[in-house]
Amino acid sequence: MDAADGVQLNDRRLGGWHDGAVTTLQQWWDTVRTVVVEIWRRATTEQPAPEPNVIAGIAIVALIICASPVWPVVRMLITITHEGAHALVSVLVGRRLSGIHLNNDTSGVTISKGRPRGPGMVATLVVGYPGAALYGLAAALLLSAGYAVGVLWLTVLVLGMMLLWMRNLYGFAVIIGVGALVAAASWLLPPVWQSWLAYGLCWVLLLGAPRPVVELARRPERGSDADQLGRLTFLPAAGWVGLFLIITVAAAATGAWLLLPLAQWFGA
Repeated sequence: MDAADGVQLNDRRLGGWHDGAVTTLQQWWDTVRTVVVEIWRRATTEQPAPEPNVIAGIAIVALIICASPVWPVVRMLITITHEGAHALVSVLVGRRLSGIHLNNDTSGVTISKGRPRGPGMVATLVVGYPGAALYGLAAALLLSAGYAVGVLWLTVLVLGMMLLWMRNLYGFAVIIGVGALVAAASWLLPPVWQSWLAYGLCWVLLLGAPRPVVELARRPERGSDADQLGRLTFLPAAGWVGLFLIITVAAAATGAWLLLPLAQWFGA
C-alpha cells in the first residue's frame, strides 16, 4: 500500500468517526428536545384539583410535620427558599452574586457584593424570611389554576439555578438530592400522586415559613437579617421580626383562601 492509499484509508476512518459523532450528537439532541417538550407539555397541562377534604388533609399533615421531630428536614426546605430569595433579589437590584452556602445545621448564607447600604441591600435582606411563604403563595396560585405538575417542574428549575451558585459540598449535595427527588416524582409518579406532592410542598412552605421567624423572635441573633436591617433602617430588629411574621402568616392565610373553599365551609 503506497502513501496515497494510506491517506485515503485514514480519511475514510476520520470520516466514519465524524459521521458517527454527528449522528450520536443528533440523537442526543433529539432526545433532550423530546424530554424538554414533554416536560413543558406536562407543566402547562391543567390537572383537576383534589377534593377539598383531601387538600385540607394534606394541610393537616403538613402542619403536623412542621411541629414534629422531622422539622429539621422541613427547615432545610425553608432555608433553600430563604437563600434563593436573597440570591434572586440581589441580582435584580444589581448586586453581584458570589455564592450560596447551605449548612448541616439548616442555616444558610448568601453572599453578594455591592454597596453595603441603600435600597438594594435592604431589599436583599428583607426577602429572606418571607421567601418560603412567598414561594408557597406563588405555588398556591398555580395550584388554584390547576398546574400542580407545573409547581413541581418550577421547583426543579429553581433548584437547578441555585445549583449554579452553590459554593459548598453539603449544599451541592442537598440541592442535587432534593432536585432529583422532585424531578423523579414529576416524571414517574401517577398524576394523582404528583398533585398531592405539589400540594404538600405548597402547604409545607406556607405553614412552615412562620416558625423560623418565631424562633428568631425567641432567640435574637446578631448578624441575622433582622439585626442587619435594624442597623440599616429606622425600624429596629424587633420591628422587622414582627413584619416578617405578619407577611408569613398573611401568606399562609391567603394560600388557604386560594386552596380551600373556606367561604363555603364557614358560611361567609
